[in-house]
Amino acid sequence: MKQTTPPACPMDSILRLLMGPWTTYILWVLSDGGPQRFGALKRAVPGISTRVLTERLRMLQTAGVIWRDQTQTIPPAVTYGLTKRGNDLRQVLESLGEIAQRWQAEGAFGTGDVAAE
Repeated sequence: MKQTTPPACPMDSILRLLMGPWTTYILWVLSDGGPQRFGALKRAVPGISTRVLTERLRMLQTAGVIWRDQTQTIPPAVTYGLTKRGNDLRQVLESLGEIAQRWQAEGAFGTGDVAAE
């Protein structure tokens, strides 16, 4: 019997991008606070390591979701912000945030945070 490939879900790629560790938190900080220098962004995302933040930022930049601007100073001043694609995600992330708050108030996540479980 010949197997047919199911049609690809158009949301699969974007959800895979967003579900990486810390990704939505980084996007939320950039969406809420505007462009941020690397150090300010690291302070705004408590618990993230420098290595993971760098990896996530590179991945988001490669996907065209954020921009990176580096000025040649000592030390280099590197700033990150949302691109048009990143701004396209703002409304979706805001809606997800509202749903998450409502579900949390309803006890959908138990006593702790889902990410911590």
